[in-house]
Amino acid sequence: MTSRKQAVALSFDGKSAPKVTASGTDLLAEEIIALAEKAGVHIHQDPNLSNFLQMLELGEEVPKELYLLIAELIAFIYMLDGKFPEQWNNLHQKIVETV
Repeated sequence: MTSRKQAVALSFDGKSAPKVTASGTDLLAEEIIALAEKAGVHIHQDPNLSNFLQMLELGEEVPKELYLLIAELIAFIYMLDGKFPEQWNNLHQKIVETV
């Protein structure tokens, strides 16, 4: 049995729940991934999460049961991009300096 490549793209405006903006398998998944890479979008590979998100319709919000997981991914991506909450008072710099 050959595994199918799949991709799901989410958008998050910071005000409402993340929404599915693209979804596909095989060639469409490859195109979604290629467009994301070209745009500099971070890609998270998690087959179980992707399987679940594939069940959602385009424009549908991520269910509340996934909020914590998606929030952790968004926070991690923000950190990769060098974005930190103001309340941290440059805590990330202190962490880097101690390493």
